[in-house]
Amino acid sequence: MRVLVVGGGAREHAICNAISESDAELYSFMKNANPGIKRMAKDYMLHDERDVEKVLSYALDKKIDLVVIGPEAPEEAGVADALQKHSIPVASPTKAAAEIETNKEFMRSLMEKHSIPGNVRCRAFSSVDMAQEFIEMLDGEVAVKPLGLTGGKGVKLAGDHFHTIREAVAYAGEVIEREIGGAHKVLIEEKIVGEEFTLQAFCDGSTIYPMPSVQDHKRLLPGDRGPNTGGMGSYSHRSGLLPFMQPSDYEEAATILQKIIEALKREGREYRGTIYGQFMLTGDGVKVVEINARFGDPEAMNVLPLLKTNFVDICMAMVEGSLSRKRIAFDKKSTVCKYVVPQGYGVKSEAGKEIRVDEEAIQRAGGLLFYASVNEENGKIYTTTSRSLAVVGIADEITEAEIICERCLQHVSGDIFIRHDIGTQELLERRISHMAMLRG
Repeated sequence: MRVLVVGGGAREHAICNAISESDAELYSFMKNANPGIKRMAKDYMLHDERDVEKVLSYALDKKIDLVVIGPEAPEEAGVADALQKHSIPVASPTKAAAEIETNKEFMRSLMEKHSIPGNVRCRAFSSVDMAQEFIEMLDGEVAVKPLGLTGGKGVKLAGDHFHTIREAVAYAGEVIEREIGGAHKVLIEEKIVGEEFTLQAFCDGSTIYPMPSVQDHKRLLPGDRGPNTGGMGSYSHRSGLLPFMQPSDYEEAATILQKIIEALKREGREYRGTIYGQFMLTGDGVKVVEINARFGDPEAMNVLPLLKTNFVDICMAMVEGSLSRKRIAFDKKSTVCKYVVPQGYGVKSEAGKEIRVDEEAIQRAGGLLFYASVNEENGKIYTTTSRSLAVVGIADEITEAEIICERCLQHVSGDIFIRHDIGTQELLERRISHMAMLRG
């Protein structure tokens, strides 16, 4: 089978790896020359992944049997719709279904309309004055969000990114005026306090199959300080839960995802592909931070290496609506993933700098390497403005996986930055005690 993956980041490298291990012939359409994907692919094209006609033309030319779209931007552009019109199966959502991610106002409205649990008080505004009234009503304890896609970097929170009502209103005004997220509008939500976690799931339009839960670390600096990023790293536990979670928390999150899938189907936006919820576990139960229409990045790198079932078979089951008849299994191991990013990432990245990577040494040390937004030229790896590569350690316990990950990171050098505290015992204990305090 010929399988095309759209996208050239570390998430897509992990997807490509899973496809290669499923004995399919791999093709790639990506905007950057990802070294790991290039080596695996039978053929690849370097081009803007949002160019619907180019992706379609390439898929038709290569007689592709199945397409998996990695990033959200091609989904928003309607790549899946164009491919499906030409009878090419796609294990990723259509533009209408992907709006669950690409339009935060739509997501909140859908949850409200269908009485889906986990929603928060929120409203969208195109007027700064009206936004100010709502912010004041919530005593400034708010999250200010652009409506559309910002690569995980557009959300600002009270207490973290601003400390007064005036600062919250100023950022809301900036979002409206500058059309951050693609609209002259801003979403104001009540701030929710707790521990964030990700639950990814395969979906065939009616049924979901949830994967092990993961905790991502959005903040740039150790101790959860600094600006938001696309994600600096993540970890998972062999139980499928996280150290601060109970089985009922996992079930609650999975139920919310199932209800969202059912609501989308009732709205005529049937969802097929991987979906994930970014949830906040609070003293009041599970709340929805956002829903995303794809694998997480870095969370894909925590779960896909553990997948024991043929990934291409799962993709076809999602396309065909037969997921309920599929037996899916994950290896019961813990994982820690840490991103290597260019110096200045999160503020002003240093692009075009060489990164030296000893791939064989990383393999000998027991780790997995996934290239992200880098370019390979004449056998050398160069940074772009985005994240560069990720290293994953796998072991029985999180702390053991973290040691493997750190051992592997010693074989990467250059003008780089790494958040080293991810997966450490100290950080895990802080998460556990924080959740215990919130539960009372």
